[in-house]
Amino acid sequence: MHLAYPAVLAALLFCTGLYGVLARRNAILVLMSVELMLNAVNLNLVAFDVWLSRAAEETLHSGQALTLFTIAIAAAEIGIGLAIVLAVHRNRGTSDIDRLRDTAEGHESPTADGHDNDAPTIDGTEKAEATA
Repeated sequence: MHLAYPAVLAALLFCTGLYGVLARRNAILVLMSVELMLNAVNLNLVAFDVWLSRAAEETLHSGQALTLFTIAIAAAEIGIGLAIVLAVHRNRGTSDIDRLRDTAEGHESPTADGHDNDAPTIDGTEKAEATA
C-alpha cells in the first residue's frame, strides 16, 4: 500500500476535526473534534513508521510506541475535559462556548440602576418580591 492513502485519509480526518473545533459551539463536540485531530496524527505516525521501517533495516517502531503514548494522553485529556464540561454545565446550565465566554468576561447585563434585581436581600426574599 502506498503512503499516500493513509496520508490523505489523515488529512481529511484532521480537516474535519479542525472544522469541528472552529465551527461548533458545544464544548462536547469541540472535544470530539480534538479527538478526530489526534486520531489523524496517530494515523500519520503509524503510516510513516511502517513506511520508514520498510526502508530501514532496523525496525524500532518508535512511531507506534509514540501512538500508544498519544492515545493514553488523549484518553486522560478527554476524561478531564468531560468532567470539566459536566461541572460547568451543572453550574451554568449550558455548554455553549460563546455563552460561557461571555459570562466569564463579565458581560452580564445589570439593570439600569446597576444592581441585580434577582439578588436576595438581607431577609432572604428577592428584591423583586419585596418591592411588589
